[in-house]
Amino acid sequence: MEHARTILRQRLRRRYRVRRSIKGTAERPRLSVFRSHKHIYAQVIDDATGRTLVSASSRDRELREALAFGGNRAAAEAIGRSVAERALAAGVTKVCFDRGAFRYHGRVSALAEAARAAGLEF
Repeated sequence: MEHARTILRQRLRRRYRVRRSIKGTAERPRLSVFRSHKHIYAQVIDDATGRTLVSASSRDRELREALAFGGNRAAAEAIGRSVAERALAAGVTKVCFDRGAFRYHGRVSALAEAARAAGLEF
């Protein structure tokens, strides 16, 4: 039990350390990524007003039907494309990438590269 608490504490410290240097504005909102074992989530957030402008996840109804499993690189790429398309439709072209407590590796990097390929700049 103590080990799990230590890992959670380290993860929170890492997230706050990353967030300290990344602020989302109206001109350049923050693209925040969260991944669990089964799913991956992405949000474009304007921190000045505290509003989520667009979001996409592997639990969305239209994406869930197209994905075999929500916790792999293929799902992350689909979510990256989807969040980029939704952001461009909302008028957002530039974002700052917030990886949270996760390394820029695997599913997180797959989501970022797919969002870049779909037209988001960061």
